[in-house]
Amino acid sequence: MMCMHHDSLPDTCACTMLRKASRVIGRVYDEALASHGMSIGQFAILRHVARGEPLALSRLAEQLELDRSSLYRALTPLEKRGWVQVRAGAGRSKNAALTEAGRAAMHAAEPDWAAVQLRVEGEAGAALWKVLKAGIETFTRGVERAGGRA
Repeated sequence: MMCMHHDSLPDTCACTMLRKASRVIGRVYDEALASHGMSIGQFAILRHVARGEPLALSRLAEQLELDRSSLYRALTPLEKRGWVQVRAGAGRSKNAALTEAGRAAMHAAEPDWAAVQLRVEGEAGAALWKVLKAGIETFTRGVERAGGRA
């Protein structure tokens, strides 16, 4: 099979570049939260639920940019640990709420998360961090509006 090189293709794939960055930064946060028995993804779920509880699972999935089946898979270990409780909501909806154990676990992990956050922001510097944050938010909204046709 012959491989063809296309000079018209960009050298850098935005998706690959962002996934690499996400894996690197995710590892840093995961290492900081490991002693609390949670990953950064789990910590993010706990924080989102805490901000809006009881929080409809459809809204939580939307906030985290997850499809429902991925959200359910992510919630399962949190429910098994007794950190999150999923209950029936209005109609056919389901809501998530933190348990006292979940709230305690989240609060216990917050100082380690905050230390990593400060290191990451410090590494970037205030000006670059501000540009990165705004740029990623704007870029993400633009790609969403384009329906993935960016």
